[in-house]
Amino acid sequence: MPKHRFGIENEIGVGGGIISAESQRNLEIAEDLCNRRKPEKALPYLFKAMEDENNLDAFIQFAFLHHLPEAVKVLEQAEEKGREALKCRLGRDCFDDGSKSVGHFYELIVTRPYIRVLQAQVRLYFENGQPAEKTVIEMLRLCPGDNMGQRTWLWSLLLLCNRPSDALSFCQVWLAPDRPGVLPRGGATFGPPSSTCFDAKVEDQLSSHSNGAMAYNAAVAAFELFGDCDLARQYLRIAAKVNPIILIKILAQMDKPRGFNMMPRTHNGAEDAQDYLFLTQDVWMKDDVWAWANGTPEAKNNVLKPCANGECGAIETKVAQFKRCGACKQVVYCSQTCQRGDWKTHKPRCQQRQQIKNTIRAVYSGRPAPEDAIPTASADFVGGGVVVQTHPMRVGEWTKC
Repeated sequence: MPKHRFGIENEIGVGGGIISAESQRNLEIAEDLCNRRKPEKALPYLFKAMEDENNLDAFIQFAFLHHLPEAVKVLEQAEEKGREALKCRLGRDCFDDGSKSVGHFYELIVTRPYIRVLQAQVRLYFENGQPAEKTVIEMLRLCPGDNMGQRTWLWSLLLLCNRPSDALSFCQVWLAPDRPGVLPRGGATFGPPSSTCFDAKVEDQLSSHSNGAMAYNAAVAAFELFGDCDLARQYLRIAAKVNPIILIKILAQMDKPRGFNMMPRTHNGAEDAQDYLFLTQDVWMKDDVWAWANGTPEAKNNVLKPCANGECGAIETKVAQFKRCGACKQVVYCSQTCQRGDWKTHKPRCQQRQQIKNTIRAVYSGRPAPEDAIPTASADFVGGGVVVQTHPMRVGEWTKC
């Protein structure tokens, strides 16, 4: 689902209304046709949408219908157009450090299409085997609040371009317990990394709510810098608790995902795991890295699962031995017999998980939430204020704070 369908842009128009209503209508028709797997029918509408050169989202959609490397060239042309247009609207210095704009991109609605072009560039650069970390660093310079969620890519991209020191420094800034809400340049300042472990209290806190991708990248970066040390093992313990799916797939040496997961997601869920492994699994499959992870019992023990049937008591003896519930993918069973026997107990939680996913899908697609939707809310910070949208809701029902 395109980002411009979320938040305030969904109400007042793409980029705050900088494109014509006709261009936006053609873009939305094209996007819906693409979502229905009819790209050939979408192209005429995209060509019409692109007649308004301010419609950078049309160029993004057009790029994703092309093969590499031509798709990259489309986005680079869109970046040039967007950069020049913003200089005309915000001032020739709007990309310079110290200007009123730098550090506040995305809060300014007019900049959002340009930021989306950069985000699309990162993905296609990666898929085309080109360096992408500089583009993410630029996005964080312009928008340190990271509204597009690109820092979860930067940790991996730094490792892939053999910058483990910068990767660990970046992770440590974000893992710091006293970290402020927004960091200068989004934390991409890359000081010398620390080799000091967290105390037990901080480790427990991070093991319950930190970002799984960050913890895994801190672990492998610390291992590459310092070898099999207490710090690397601590990060791996944290990572295994926060998102065990990643370590399970690594240790089981499952095939690398073929692409990103484009479905809605919950924090540290299976979708996040797939995206992380598509970006970073090659790093973990190095012989020395995999052997280290597999030989770290305090982490490995966190991913050996018990059968979810409380009357069974069986525990895996090897990673990924038991099968997950196909509906919620949250619990495992040693056999179909145990799964059938536990269904009455598991059913309420399994159905709640499905309700959460259905609600997220509805929000993601711009559709009204289903009747049994789990209440949720999303916020859009813009122009120094915040617009809050609650779900389930009627289309267009907003609360301004």
